[in-house]
Amino acid sequence: MHKPNDNLLNGELRRFKTYPTYKSSGVEWLGDIPAGWGVNRLKEVATIQMSNVDKKSVDGEDEVELCNYTDVYYHDRITPDMPFMKATAPREQVRRFALRAGDVLITKDSESWTDIAVPAVVVADMPNVLCGYHLAHIRPKTAMDGAYLSRAIAAVGPRDQFRVAANGVTRFAIGTEAITTAVFAVPPLSEQRAIAAFLDRETARIDALVSRKERLITLLQEQRTALITRAVTKCLNPTAPMKDSGVEWLGEIPAHWEDTRLRRVLTWIEQGWSPDCENRPADEDEWGVLKAGCVNRGEFVESEHKTLPQSERPILELEIREGDLLMSRASGSRDLVGSVAVVRKCRPRLLLCDKVFRLHVDERHVGKTFAAHALNSRVARSQIESVLSGGSGLANNIAQSVVKDLMIALPPRDEQEEITTFIDDETARLDGLIAHIRNAIVRLNELRTALISAAVTGKIDVRYSTDPATDADATA
Repeated sequence: MHKPNDNLLNGELRRFKTYPTYKSSGVEWLGDIPAGWGVNRLKEVATIQMSNVDKKSVDGEDEVELCNYTDVYYHDRITPDMPFMKATAPREQVRRFALRAGDVLITKDSESWTDIAVPAVVVADMPNVLCGYHLAHIRPKTAMDGAYLSRAIAAVGPRDQFRVAANGVTRFAIGTEAITTAVFAVPPLSEQRAIAAFLDRETARIDALVSRKERLITLLQEQRTALITRAVTKCLNPTAPMKDSGVEWLGEIPAHWEDTRLRRVLTWIEQGWSPDCENRPADEDEWGVLKAGCVNRGEFVESEHKTLPQSERPILELEIREGDLLMSRASGSRDLVGSVAVVRKCRPRLLLCDKVFRLHVDERHVGKTFAAHALNSRVARSQIESVLSGGSGLANNIAQSVVKDLMIALPPRDEQEEITTFIDDETARLDGLIAHIRNAIVRLNELRTALISAAVTGKIDVRYSTDPATDADATA
């Protein structure tokens, strides 16, 4: 048979050889596979159990630890040093679901269908750690290597089988039948291990590059915040006379500025509405309700919304408009609670949710963009974090009273405009650098996925790649 089309091997993948001979796999999406490989359903090469082990503790049961959804979702490998959840389980569940080296765990349900069938391989026997609920427990048979199987499940073609089979509206799940009948290309056992070892090396290099770039983004974001903080508390003139504000959070401010609580320039704080919504973005002709993540570190992200069911009548007064000043009231991340953004542009038919405040300010005294910068500064963040950590605040929530009590430094209105222009120009430069690095991370992750997919479907031959020395930086 012929070799795969060279179009499959672009960029970095072209430097690898293909196999000497190929044959038809008989599976349309898989195409041709190496002559020595087979094609099997998962149930032919592994035993599969859908876990029903929950996190409850019951007197008289064995004390155990649970490997849960997040442990698998965020890790390729399950290791004994991970901080597993404490629980109890009856002896029968301990016997059935205790983890062994080579086991593969996959997520079997999620709020997003793209998070279905995320795999992780167990690297050591863990007789006291069980496969938790929301996971499928897969134990390879003697002719299947767990590390290879985990990589094969993560590949584009095989994993698409699970996503297509997922059912649900607000939560998606794959059933036992879809998992057991999924099809994989299966090389000889020694070759599986060679492929798994190769992918471990290559993905480790790519992951290290991604980590370095993510650290660089963090440093640039810190520089961005420092720039904003200095501009909104010390002004642009380094020789301007200063005075003690008398406020711990502010320290010294320009002598001609005021220190004021936000309540003095606020006219109204508006809170939205969160009905039960469909777990998908609204089409252009549909109404959507914003999610808490729509305000993220000074940026408004209009794609963060869910579809309002047609059975619900929209509250027109809550529609988002360009120029709105929004603040995240609640978030799954404490770092994002209190984030503020001005809506620069927005599609129609999006509604304010109850996890976001719309701040109405008296623009005779403060501009919306200056207010957003002031509230995203370290001075405001310090005040918000002190409330979140103290007894007066709930976990990841801030109250309207907290917002009103925030202290800011207030320059004259014309000076606010100068500061806003300066900040916008400087942050645009930093944001450009951050965007470039994020694009590089996307390309690296695409390379990672392409490399895994090509290796486990036989499109490239990595059997003799002992030290391929991928120049992943070249793709970034």
